[in-house]
Amino acid sequence: MNEDDRAYGLAGMMVALANLDAIDRIAAVTIDTDGPMVEFSHAYYFSGNPSISPKATWDNLVSNFHITTSMVMGNILARSLVRLKEEAPEEVMKELYDMVEEEGKESCSLEKDEVENLYDYALSRAMRIFRNPRVHPAIDEFARIISVKRTMSGREIFDELHQLQLI
Repeated sequence: MNEDDRAYGLAGMMVALANLDAIDRIAAVTIDTDGPMVEFSHAYYFSGNPSISPKATWDNLVSNFHITTSMVMGNILARSLVRLKEEAPEEVMKELYDMVEEEGKESCSLEKDEVENLYDYALSRAMRIFRNPRVHPAIDEFARIISVKRTMSGREIFDELHQLQLI
């Protein structure tokens, strides 16, 4: 994966989060790492608490699962539909679905139909964004900004996305 690819992947993830109104879940992103490029905020790492109901804890787990699923879709679709101007490879999307299905079962105890509904919903939202050619110039610009700045805080991401009218 080259630097352009990484920048578009990060841009896609952040645009997907903005679409979910979940930018507050990001502490920072960096393009200059071999490890995870996204650092989540404390809002993402909600842990169970005896004073919080099991349902609220489970709802948070499902919400985070939806967020990470949307981020991965944003990564793939920004790189393919926006950067390369081509459909995401079918085998990549199939592999993504398989990983989402497995993770949904393991982390949230979701049934196959529940995972499928969440996946379809996330994919439909992502396609609506990343297939829109009017949004492509703003995503191109955001990927360029990420490449120049190298590291951005959650606040900087929010401000840039707002200026680019992606929020």
